[in-house]
Amino acid sequence: MSSQNGRAVSSRQYPCENCPLRPLPVFREFEKQELAFISTFKKGELSVDKGATVLVEGSHSAHLYTVLSGWAFRYKLLRDGRRQILNYLMPGDLIGLQGSVMGEMQHSVEALSPMLLCVFEREHLHELYRNHPGLAYDITWIASREERMLDENLLSIGRRSAIERAAYLIAFIGSRAKVVGLNGKQSIQLPVTQQHIADTLGLSLVHTNKTIRKLMDRKLVVWRDGGCEVIDNEGLKRLAGWDGLGEARRPLI
Repeated sequence: MSSQNGRAVSSRQYPCENCPLRPLPVFREFEKQELAFISTFKKGELSVDKGATVLVEGSHSAHLYTVLSGWAFRYKLLRDGRRQILNYLMPGDLIGLQGSVMGEMQHSVEALSPMLLCVFEREHLHELYRNHPGLAYDITWIASREERMLDENLLSIGRRSAIERAAYLIAFIGSRAKVVGLNGKQSIQLPVTQQHIADTLGLSLVHTNKTIRKLMDRKLVVWRDGGCEVIDNEGLKRLAGWDGLGEARRPLI
């Protein structure tokens, strides 16, 4: 067992060959040699507590991470402390790629729940590009997907009304959660507060609260102490004018 930023990097609970995410229909199958490389690429696993910072804007990290379990969000801060949440991270998502390309992180990442992360050595990323073109394409696909999601978020903030923005955001997060197995037995549970929603949509907390109440009045969501329960995801999508994720099977590094 080694340490990283004061947190323990454990030996593997989940060998790559027995990864609990790989059987999910949303992820593409690996070629045998790709899986063998990823298995050697992976250093170990990192447990992260709820509320802990995974990566800090401006930092240089020697590692990349894949979310094995749990939730997080990416964000930027202004000097006066105002926060803009950029996106939400769930199982199967890659963390830290930006730092690998740009040299330092341009945003921070905070855990929304207890998390387990697969840890990869960034210095071996060049080997992936040199010897595994299929995996290199996967990295490009992941970066392009992130750009697509940010485009949709910018459209939402720029052109959708407040209630449409909130409906889109909750439907978007809920849809992503569902395909990676994070939905509850009867409904989708999102571990977000109304402050998280406000900081994502660029609305005041008061305005966000009024907007959420309108969604609750339409029986689309219920807000509980533990977060948001999605009652009618299809209704949220219709209200937002959003067609859904529209994704085929995607990569898992």
